[in-house]
Amino acid sequence: MKKRTLGKSGLEVSAIGLGCMGISQAYGKPMEKADAIRFLRDAVEHGMVFFDTAEAYGPFANEEVLGEAFAPVRDKVVIATKFGFNFDGERQTGVNSKPAHIKEVADASLKRLRTDHIDLFYQHRVDPSVPMEDVAGAVKDLVAAGKVRHFGMSEAGAASVRKAHAVQPVAALQYEYSLWWRDVEAEILPLAEEIGAGFVPFSPLGRGFLTGSIDTGTKFEADDFRANNPRFTEHARAANQKAVDAVSRIAAAKGVTNAQIALAWLLAQKPWIVPIPGTTKLSRLDENIGATEVELSAADLKAIDDAFAAIEIEGERYTPQQQASVRL
Repeated sequence: MKKRTLGKSGLEVSAIGLGCMGISQAYGKPMEKADAIRFLRDAVEHGMVFFDTAEAYGPFANEEVLGEAFAPVRDKVVIATKFGFNFDGERQTGVNSKPAHIKEVADASLKRLRTDHIDLFYQHRVDPSVPMEDVAGAVKDLVAAGKVRHFGMSEAGAASVRKAHAVQPVAALQYEYSLWWRDVEAEILPLAEEIGAGFVPFSPLGRGFLTGSIDTGTKFEADDFRANNPRFTEHARAANQKAVDAVSRIAAAKGVTNAQIALAWLLAQKPWIVPIPGTTKLSRLDENIGATEVELSAADLKAIDDAFAAIEIEGERYTPQQQASVRL
């Protein structure tokens, strides 16, 4: 597996990471714990180094699975997790980035992850009731205590990132970014380059749509995030099929898969971009890793950009309620 460094942080990770949310929620039935542990350990053996989790995934169950899986190989992996929510049992009840709460979450995550440090600690969503300087200050205290190595922010607005970075350097920014969602190119990617942060795209395969494995006949389980997502209505899937067709043509010409084209395109944008596609299958993980070997020429990249410039993607990526906590 090739390696990349997240901006100027010095944090070296695999060029592609693994988004672990789907192991515990969002895309249908969670994996059985024993199967998940075996899969995660196999992922390490196959060269995966960078693993992304959060207290919210499960909630809590995802960190527990990673903790057990990686206990024997902790020194071989980089673990990113996140803070920023309140929970009533397993029900998420809103954002919370009060400094005392951040420190409580860190201690709880350390226990679940069976480790003495968190490599990358993201604010999952901005809490508008807490000054960003206070949030960053709490993480700065955790860094000083040795409990956290690096600070990250997810789906934050540019002003929030700047305020936080002035107090504690932001090592990584995590946002949705893919061939069918590119709004970060206007402001967030230039900001990442300006402050020397790495950029970690989640849903780099368009939540599976860009792989070509989903069409108008696909039936999502009731507990699948996509079942109620505006971009995955039957009408939107039909309208957006042309995006898949474009990727498929380019992939066929290169002799690779759709997923590999979508990931290789992201890797080609900047050397400090590290996508984190999610999967629960080792064959798909190996396919994703293979994207690091796909070389896209300037002509290839232009052909991809030209193809997508002519396509208007239909459907919002979130419901209005989900969108309310983004870019604050």
